[in-house]
Amino acid sequence: MDMLDEAAERLKDDADVKVGRRVRALRLERNLSLAELAAKAGVSIGALSQIERGMSSLRVRVIWPLAAALDIEPSALIADGNDAVNDLYCVRANSRRQIPVKSEGIAKALLSPPAATLTGMLVTVDAGGGTAEAYAHAGHEFGFVITGEVELVVDSTTYGLKTGDSFAFKSTLLHAFRNPGSEPCQILWVNTTKPSEVRDGA
Repeated sequence: MDMLDEAAERLKDDADVKVGRRVRALRLERNLSLAELAAKAGVSIGALSQIERGMSSLRVRVIWPLAAALDIEPSALIADGNDAVNDLYCVRANSRRQIPVKSEGIAKALLSPPAATLTGMLVTVDAGGGTAEAYAHAGHEFGFVITGEVELVVDSTTYGLKTGDSFAFKSTLLHAFRNPGSEPCQILWVNTTKPSEVRDGA
């Protein structure tokens, strides 16, 4: 094999790894196990595992059923490696997933990628908005007020926080928050729980 062939082979291998990581990221975002996605796409678990690990190329006959199983366009699986798409280890600013919330005036955008142990969120609280009631769940949390002000209640104690202030507490303590100001408030909020658990309270 000459140098050109070796270079071409390396590029192919790199592309396979990137595609595999993309498939795994999409699978984890949808909370699907390897077996569940393989069954939905009609491929073997072994074949899907090899694709995710970059050990096998994503063949044309697999692209369509795999894309359908992930509920995406086939082009999303084979986009150029330089395209601004989410990955196992990064989330692009224009591709953040919104986390469903119960309370009005609160929006939560997921900042952490599928492979992350921590759940990072950009929480936006409209003026006058806040949690409908105090809630608690497993884990720990940390927050940093990026802009605006927020009134945080933890274990019946109220804290008035403004831009630049931060906080941390056990998530098992009853907590609630609201924006008492006239402008929207943004908070970088980190939980040790998964998004499905975080959204239950707010």
